[in-house]
Amino acid sequence: MNLIESRNRIDEIDKKIVELFEERMRVSGDVAEYKIKNGLAVLDKDRENEKLDMLEGLAHNGFNKDAIRELYEQIMSLSRKYQYTLMNRIMDDTLSIADFDQIDDMSFDEYNTVYYFGVKGSYTQAAMQEIFGSKVDGHHKRTFRGVMEAVCDGMADYGVLPIENSSTGGITANYDIILEYPIYILGEHVMEINQCLLGLPGAHLDEIRTVYSHPQGLMQCRTFLENHPEIKGVEFESTASAAKKVFEDGDPSQAAIAGITAADIYKLSVVAQNIQTEKDNSTRFIVIGTNKLYTKKADKISLCMELPHVSGSLYRMLSHFIFNGINMTLIESRPIPGRQWKYRFFIDIEGNLDDPEVKNALRGIHEECSYIKVLGNYASI
Repeated sequence: MNLIESRNRIDEIDKKIVELFEERMRVSGDVAEYKIKNGLAVLDKDRENEKLDMLEGLAHNGFNKDAIRELYEQIMSLSRKYQYTLMNRIMDDTLSIADFDQIDDMSFDEYNTVYYFGVKGSYTQAAMQEIFGSKVDGHHKRTFRGVMEAVCDGMADYGVLPIENSSTGGITANYDIILEYPIYILGEHVMEINQCLLGLPGAHLDEIRTVYSHPQGLMQCRTFLENHPEIKGVEFESTASAAKKVFEDGDPSQAAIAGITAADIYKLSVVAQNIQTEKDNSTRFIVIGTNKLYTKKADKISLCMELPHVSGSLYRMLSHFIFNGINMTLIESRPIPGRQWKYRFFIDIEGNLDDPEVKNALRGIHEECSYIKVLGNYASI
């Protein structure tokens, strides 16, 4: 056979495959209706594995056996997604997975009591004031956990925490802690971060030997520190706390990496400005609260999920976003405490809990993953 004849034959085979695939999906719809009526789960892993073993056995060589198994894993995945779509049309209860209430608007204003991370002069305080107004009743806690506990204990209406930096990525401590408390993300705010080297009045760069800052501050200024190997970077609890330490210690060989507001508050001199490696440097802050709320304008959803420890499980979970046309904007993997070499995933996607495609994706993931929690559905402030 020449090339044209071979291609024509492939076209004929592909046409038959499409016809058979559509027939298979129609039968999958019948299966979905039966499962809905009888309260059965879409995913029957034992049945799928038996089917895959049988189909693999029909192939005549090693390559085809592997290929048939991979092909039918995809066909079965598509079949499940189609069944979830049908279930959502008949059983409009996907929001019970998240159990969030929709409201008209979030009450972010100066009449709220808010706790923020750090001490006075921190970037988080500045973010809080941009969100709630300069007259907001703001209180500080020196740890991420302290802010979360203040919110959970009813000491505050809301809390404000940093969660991600544009140049250094996610602030992993917050991802780990957020699952320990019944709190949810209600909003986010992105703020430009210009890191400064702060020293005592009259301090010069060639005098400084130790610089204190939050680990994020040190990472964001890594090139500056590499270019000044005589300066030792030391991690501290926050950028503003580092500025406060330099002021209190009164040692001209010490400096802090912090914002210019901290220089004003702690009477320090700006030895160098904008020393961050990435000049377009921004941090994303989140507003947390204890109520599971979202608005019609909410356009981002944060999730946490744990997956079965089997080959391809992450791909299968993410394929629910692909199939439903949902854009994923962040994924962070974090080790699960007490379970060596097992990981959970924090994921941000675009969308609203009312969107049909979001409902469909959440139902599919909920059915197939080991654990899922919707951390919030919110908008940028």
